[in-house]
Amino acid sequence: MISCIELRKQYGQLEVLKGVSLDVREREIISITGESGAGKSTLLHIIGTLDRPTSGQVLFRGDDISKLSGKKLSHFRNQQLGFVFQFHQLVPELSALENAYLPRLISGESKIKAEKSAKEMLDYLGLSDRMHHRPSELSGGEQQRVSIARALSMRPSLILADEPTGNLDSKNAKLIHELFFKMRDDFNLTFIIVTHNLELAKLSDRQIVLVDGCVGDR
Repeated sequence: MISCIELRKQYGQLEVLKGVSLDVREREIISITGESGAGKSTLLHIIGTLDRPTSGQVLFRGDDISKLSGKKLSHFRNQQLGFVFQFHQLVPELSALENAYLPRLISGESKIKAEKSAKEMLDYLGLSDRMHHRPSELSGGEQQRVSIARALSMRPSLILADEPTGNLDSKNAKLIHELFFKMRDDFNLTFIIVTHNLELAKLSDRQIVLVDGCVGDR
């Protein structure tokens, strides 16, 4: 699904990625680990088209997405990618349901269809009785499940998660881990997960270790 070819990223004189190459297969769950500053989030952001490499390519099913721009980039990101972050990034004024269907509204879908789809996803994630609560009324684990519902809203093929359990207690972290594997099987998803959680990393199909901007494989 994804091929990263000799990715380099430089900020001024600081070279964060130093020729990273890796492949990710369809329906694979990959974890990216490494010390702080190793380039994990930078790599994830480049794969997710949130940042551009200084040099190198990112191929998505054979097409170079690292050079997409404008409407083509927005369309690709909206249709193919789902993002899950450590700090949820939910809109505080909106309910769980409204947060979950926001991407579908942005894509131009009617509110009725968007709401129906979001309700189904929140129910799947065990939040049917919390749909009309705002983020401040939800626990950390519930907020993260809302953010997962939002990430799945457009039925993407690739989920990019940056420390998705970094702000959760061990019980909720375990729940999120189990959800990822269930969603992979139920929705044919591929996951690339940046994490310091070694339990999650060991459960992954493959662990990519970044050391000083370079990649090793486990």
